[in-house]
Amino acid sequence: KLSRAGVIIVSGMARGIDSAAHRGALKGIAPTAAVFGTAIDVCYPAANATLMRDILQNGALISEYPPGCRTDRRSFPRRNRIMSGLSLGTVVIEADLKSGSLITANYALDQGREVFAVPGNVGSPYSAGTNDLIKNGARVVTDALDIALELNLHVENLKEPRAKKI
Repeated sequence: KLSRAGVIIVSGMARGIDSAAHRGALKGIAPTAAVFGTAIDVCYPAANATLMRDILQNGALISEYPPGCRTDRRSFPRRNRIMSGLSLGTVVIEADLKSGSLITANYALDQGREVFAVPGNVGSPYSAGTNDLIKNGARVVTDALDIALELNLHVENLKEPRAKKI
């Protein structure tokens, strides 16, 4: 929905929600940007090679590491500062208490950006991070419209058509 309204989606092309965010963005009108934790010539995860090519057609591939550069697991948390720095806000969909998404949220706060979190089941460890963000002041988001309104973005393309009364 955000991409349909012209919002550029920035994510890390990781498995799961990151990949889903890019795929959703590719269905919209705005480009998407993938920030790598590897050298620019390395697709990680390798299973995302098609997604990487699709992003290259309608977006940007970004890395602070030159071609051929060796990276390690510390490279991925470091790249999160670039993702948050390029963005007006960071949305955390699902996170346990040790999630890399929380690293991005902390960078966003340090950079003066908005942090949004989708509330989750209080008994689920996969929601503990998002629920903790909310307890500590993150904006609750349940729809793209929540984000657009908070960031004062044009929202016409996000409003759902009203159902006709029968």
